[in-house]
Amino acid sequence: MTTNIKFSVTVPAYKAQFLAECIDSILAQTYKNFELIIVNDASPQDLDSIVSKYNDPRIRYYKNKVGFGAEHVVGNWNKCLEYATGDYIICMGDDDKLLPYCLEEYVKLIEKYPGLGVYHGWTEVIDEDGVITNIFPPLPEWESVYSLIYSRLYGRAEFIGDCLFDVELLREHGGFYNLDYAWGSDDMTSFIAASKAGIAHTQVPIFQYRQNRQSISSSSHNREKLNSITLEYKWVRQFLAKAPITYDTTAMAFRDVCLKNLPSLYKGNVVYYMKLDFGTSSKLQSVYYWIHCRAFYHLTIKEIIKSLLKSIA
Repeated sequence: MTTNIKFSVTVPAYKAQFLAECIDSILAQTYKNFELIIVNDASPQDLDSIVSKYNDPRIRYYKNKVGFGAEHVVGNWNKCLEYATGDYIICMGDDDKLLPYCLEEYVKLIEKYPGLGVYHGWTEVIDEDGVITNIFPPLPEWESVYSLIYSRLYGRAEFIGDCLFDVELLREHGGFYNLDYAWGSDDMTSFIAASKAGIAHTQVPIFQYRQNRQSISSSSHNREKLNSITLEYKWVRQFLAKAPITYDTTAMAFRDVCLKNLPSLYKGNVVYYMKLDFGTSSKLQSVYYWIHCRAFYHLTIKEIIKSLLKSIA
């Protein structure tokens, strides 16, 4: 009798350096009912020889004929989703790692909170040598979508790889939310999934996010990042303005605070990235760009000039 696959663990791959460590951590899971899907995004690096060393029927390896590249990397996330046959999906970086009991802990969480669109794993941060450099604070076992949005607006870190999504729900909403350089795509995908019935968090660390110089989040692309932040801001603003999903007192308090403070938080992001842009680009070209796009970013001429002068000082 064939058993339905419970988990699709997917790796949209491009970099070779840590790929073997990533694969080893997945194959070492104490819970065995999963498939491992690796999608090579037309990488010039030798990923084939790494994957070919493994003789495990749970591994499925695909290669894109044309790569999505860093700017459109979410396209490869959704390519992974196309190949997935499990009930739930993890989409993790090719340099990240799962701790051995990751899937086992997710099973426990699903049994306790059935029917959610998204579950989240407590995260450790590791460096290029695999040494733990940070561990994120513990989170409540369950929270509403409004609490999730609040915490993300105020800087709580989250990555696409430390979330587990219901595959059917994800597909119903068009897959992982597509923003340039995936900047905010993890947030948006989680917000949409948590809109169903909130989000549950493991109470032990199960995921390791690797900080390294090759990651997209470590690159520049300040204008592109801000474009994505602006699109996220507009979605969140519209979502919060809709009729509430729940009338729970605490959830409503988070919703109200987000609605009140969202404009100022967004403006702070705009000014921050504008300053970065003035510091890394031609001043004349930057001034032209920000004046030309000021309506899109809700900026005044005064704010642009003020940021320019601060970048010169």
